[in-house]
Amino acid sequence: MLQTTLRSRENFEEIYDTYVNMVYRICFTYLKNTADTEDMVQNTFIKLLEQSDSFQSKDHVKAWLIVTAGNLCKNHLKHWWSKRAPVEDWNLPVFMEDRETKEVMDALWQIPEKYRIVLYLFYFEGYKSKEISEMLGKSHSTVRTHLERGRESLKIILGGDFIDGE
Repeated sequence: MLQTTLRSRENFEEIYDTYVNMVYRICFTYLKNTADTEDMVQNTFIKLLEQSDSFQSKDHVKAWLIVTAGNLCKNHLKHWWSKRAPVEDWNLPVFMEDRETKEVMDALWQIPEKYRIVLYLFYFEGYKSKEISEMLGKSHSTVRTHLERGRESLKIILGGDFIDGE
């Protein structure tokens, strides 16, 4: 069992460099705007610095970051000052410059959040449905149902151009 602590600056920088883009994409999936996304990415890594427990592996760190980023974004969206801008106003970040990726992400934002985050973790981060269920604290059958219903929604929006998986 690998014990990873965040006591050293080098260790934190390595974790940050490895996962900052992933955390950004997850936050952007929830928040849909650059300013709030950057705030939640920063808050996620501040929470990591405050974390006193050790991590057993790099996968444990990654899972912790995904869950923490998602929870921070959900909490942010609960506040009265959080507003949702129309799709046309979204300032898409660099990671979505590819036309096909942008089309899929635009479609993802049109479906309910419960499907959106599961599809994002499955297709963009490469997690299996069982891993997603553990991360999100949902049953495996619920995650599989969200994947199936999310795919159906994307097929409708994209005109049948979405790939099935798993």
